[in-house]
Formats: sequence, C-alpha cells, structure tokens
Amino acid sequence: MSDKHPTLAFIGGTGDLGSGLAWRFAKAGYSVVIGSRTAEKAVEAAARINADGTLTVQGATNENAAVAGDIVFLAVPFASHEATLTSIRAAVQGKIVVDSTVPLMPPKVMRVQLPAGGCAAKRTQDFLGEGVRVVSAFQNIAAAHMRSSREHLDDCDVLVTGNDADARGIIIKLAEKIGIKAWHAGSIDNSAVAEALTSVLIFLNKHYGIAGAGISITGKPTKAP
Repeated sequence: MSDKHPTLAFIGGTGDLGSGLAWRFAKAGYSVVIGSRTAEKAVEAAARINADGTLTVQGATNENAAVAGDIVFLAVPFASHEATLTSIRAAVQGKIVVDSTVPLMPPKVMRVQLPAGGCAAKRTQDFLGEGVRVVSAFQNIAAAHMRSSREHLDDCDVLVTGNDADARGIIIKLAEKIGIKAWHAGSIDNSAVAEALTSVLIFLNKHYGIAGAGISITGKPTKAP
C-alpha cells in the first residue's frame, strides 16, 4: 500500500459496527464512503458522522460504495450477507474485502452457530472468487468502543485472518492507524475462531455486566510477522 491513503468503503456502514469503524477511520484522515441499500439512508449516516464538517465522509448505495472504495469493509447482518455479496461482487474484483460478518442467528445469539462451510468469511472468499483478497477482522470489538474518544483501544485486540499474508498485513497496519492492536491469525478458515468468539463475548457481557468485553493477546513477540 502506498503512502497515499486509500479510500475506504463500508458496506452496511449505517449499522453500529460499520459506522463506528467509518468514524474512526475518518477521524484518522481517510476518505470514507458509507454504503447502504438505499442512498438516502447512507447519506444521512454520513452526515451524522460528519456533523462538524471536518471529516471526509460520503454516502452511496452499497454497489456504488463498493465501486468507490479501494478497500471495502463488509459489516452486515448474517441474514443479509449473501444478498449483499451478490450486489457488490463485480465491483470488488481485484480489491481487498474486509469481512466483519458474524453468523449470529437470533434469538440465540449467545450460542455459537457457524454456517456450512466453516465460517462466514470462508463463504465470502469462495463466493467472490480468487480475484478478491478477503480478510476477516474486527468481529470482537464492541461497536461502542469504536466511537470512543480514546486514541488507543489497548484492551481490544483484533485477530486478522485471510489466505493472502500481504492483504492481512495491510489491514493490520490500517488497524494500527486507528489505535487498535491487530495480529496475523492465519488462513481464512481460522476466521471461525473470531466469529464463534463473538457469541462467547456477548454471553460474558450479559452474564457479568461488562460493557463490551474484548480479547487481549498475551506474550511478547520475539520476531517480526
């Protein structure tokens, strides 16, 4: 990735996680495009993020946002996952797609229910094809933390998985730009861990009254990734 900031598109960017990520990256100086099924809803969400007029945030349909983004983030409910992928498939060829989808199946969101194929991100890679480098990340950070004024979210590490190590590295560096520690965590199949862990964290939040439980990787690395 060059020194020039890429434009970041957030498909499903009107939701809590997508809008939180979009806000944090916009605050870090990135050009951001919010995507939604309707342009009007996306424009409204972009206006809320850019309320003081100091950020570079635009709104568009999911399809147009995917066209505009150099890197495309996917933050949609699992029920909308397949339909959303179908709508952006052509637009994301040759790009990195960061999938934060978690296969939560209401009402039992505190129970791990991984889909056929192993995990949502693996399904994304299979559906979009080899022309797209799919990276899985950001499932285990509560959306409320994304809108925190803290510069560094030291208690909310991110596991980054994907079949392309260079693509993983790009997303890890992006995460660091918004104050999040991210880790190479292996191939896209390993996304099953982060996706399943989300249900466990939701359980911990309810059982212990935690406002956004997260994970932290212990130990000090002794070599560069």
